[in-house]
Parts: sequence; structure tokens; C-alpha cells
Amino acid sequence: MAKRKKSDKKKRPIAVTVIAVAIVVLFLVRLYQFFEPMIRNGIFRNGITAPLFSGWQVTVLGNAILSSLAYLVLSVAGIIVLIGFLRLRRWSWVLLMAWTGVSLLISLVDYFYSHPNYLVMASNVIITFALNITDVQRIYGIRSGDDSSL
Repeated sequence: MAKRKKSDKKKRPIAVTVIAVAIVVLFLVRLYQFFEPMIRNGIFRNGITAPLFSGWQVTVLGNAILSSLAYLVLSVAGIIVLIGFLRLRRWSWVLLMAWTGVSLLISLVDYFYSHPNYLVMASNVIITFALNITDVQRIYGIRSGDDSSL
């Protein structure tokens, strides 16, 4: 019987899979947040039937389209980060940590001043905790191989 060759690939900790699932959840939430205002305003059915700007002010329809486009950009960025994250790229860890921090800040502002999105908040907290696990930091080259603290 032939022996299996040892692979030089880095083994993924289970936390990487948990983070990937949380990113997919955030992708689906952001995709819903893109489509919901567009469908509610009938943009897909009727097109843009009202002005987007009134002088220097953004109209309600303009605000819906701008926020939808922002959520679309977040969705696409999430997929790009997910691909880099699953390929164990260091830049994806750094970008995901920064993105999660900003998203948590926005979620907290929404929590105190408008309608909070608990699913996004929970996903961001899970991602933050999982990104800070020592094995995850080592596999992405954030922390060195020794057991010394940062």
C-alpha cells in the first residue's frame, strides 16, 4: 500500500470555517438590503420614475438607490474578502478585521439611533472573536509561531 504524501499546505482551523459562514450570512443580508428598497420602490418593474435629487437635497427615491448601491458594493467586497480569506491571504485577514470594526461601529450607531440589525451585529461579533484566535492569527501570518504575546 502506498503511503500518502504529507502536504505542505497550512491546515485551516475550524474558526476559519466559522468566519467563512459568517461572511456568507453577511453577504446574504447585504444582498437582501440591496434588493428590498429597489423592489419596494418599484424600480425593477417601472424604472426610475421620480427625480433622485431636488436641488442639493437627495430625495427619498435617491436615498433608497444610494443605500442599495452601497449595500451592493458591500456584498461584492464581502465575496472578494471571502475568496482571499479561504485562500489564506494575509491581506484578507487585515481587511476583514478593519471591515468588521467599521461594521460594528455602524451597527452600534444603528442600535442607539434607529433600527438595529441583530443578525449583522451577531455575525460581526462572531467574526471578531474568531479572527482573534491565536491559531487563526498564526495561519494568516499575523502572529509569529512562538507562544510569545503580542
